[in-house]
Amino acid sequence: MQWHRRIFLTVALAVVGALAASAAWSQAGRTIRLILPFPPGGPADAMARVVAQQIGDAGGASMIIESRPGAGTEIGTEYVSRAAPNGDTLLVMSNSFVVLPHVRTLKYDPLTDFVPICELATFPPLIVVNSDSPHHTLGDFIAAAHAHPGALTYGTLGPATASQVAFEMLKLAAKVDIMFVPFSGYTPAIQALLAHQVTAAQADLTTLQGQLQTGQLRALATTAAARVAMLPDVPTVMESGYKDVEAEFYGGVVAPAKTPQSTISQITRWFSDAIKTPAIKAKFASLGFVPGTQCGGDFGAIIRKDYDNYGRTIRDAHLQMH
Repeated sequence: MQWHRRIFLTVALAVVGALAASAAWSQAGRTIRLILPFPPGGPADAMARVVAQQIGDAGGASMIIESRPGAGTEIGTEYVSRAAPNGDTLLVMSNSFVVLPHVRTLKYDPLTDFVPICELATFPPLIVVNSDSPHHTLGDFIAAAHAHPGALTYGTLGPATASQVAFEMLKLAAKVDIMFVPFSGYTPAIQALLAHQVTAAQADLTTLQGQLQTGQLRALATTAAARVAMLPDVPTVMESGYKDVEAEFYGGVVAPAKTPQSTISQITRWFSDAIKTPAIKAKFASLGFVPGTQCGGDFGAIIRKDYDNYGRTIRDAHLQMH
C-alpha cells in the first residue's frame, strides 16, 4: 500500500506542477485587450500604447488597444464591467471614471465592479491665459473675477467633466463667478483662447506644451498637488492660497471585479515594472506625462478619494450633464 501511495503522490505532484506551469505559460503568452473608452489619438491612447509596447518587449503579455468611445466613456467602461473576469479584458480609465457616476445613472459601479491595477501616468492640468493678458498670476485673475462678477470666462472640456470639476473647485474656494464655456476637446478650447474668445482655459500639459514653449500662452497655476517639473516657476493652486483645491488628471488600468487575485497580481507586476523603466520615463517626459507611482490598493485609494471629492464639488456647484 505504501508503495502505491508513493507512486500516487509522485504522479499527483507532477500533474499539479505541470498544470501550474501550463497556467503560468498561458497567462504570460496570452493576448490582453486594453479597452479605451475614448476616441483614438488622445493622451490616454498614447499612454496605453507606450506601456503596452514596453510590457510586450519585456516578455509579458501581448496587448492590443481597442477603442470603444461614446457617452462620455460610459460605453467602453460598461463593456469591460461585463467582460469575463479572466484578465483578458482591461479598461484604460481616467478621471471620468469617478465623475460620470455623479451626473448620470449607470449600469456599473466604479467602486465595486472593478479592481484597480495601476495608475500609469498623470497629466498635469494647467490654468492658462494669453501672453498679452493683464493677468500675470492666479491672484490677478481671481481679483479681476471679484471686481467683475460673471464677466470673465474659462474654456475647457465639458460639460460635467473632470476638467470642469477641477476649475469649479477653484471657483468655490475663491468664491468667484466665472462663466464656463464648454468645448468638445482641449484643442478647441485652446484655439478659442488664442482667438481671445475666452479669458482663460484649462488643459493638460501635453496639449499646452507647444503654445507655452512659443510664448503664446502663460500658465498661471496647476491644480496638481506639486509643481510641474517642466514648469518649475508655475505655482500650484494650493500654493496660491487655496489649500483644498487639488485635482490631478491621470490615466490608469482596472480589471473587472472577481478577476482571480493571482491574475491581478501578475498583471499588476507587468504594469508596475513597465512604468518604472527608463524607457517609459523618457517617452512620457517627451509627451508631457508623469509616470504613475501607485498600484493595487494604493491606486484604489486615489480612485476612492477622487470619487468623494469630485462628487462633493459636483453637488456644491450644481453641475449637470447636458
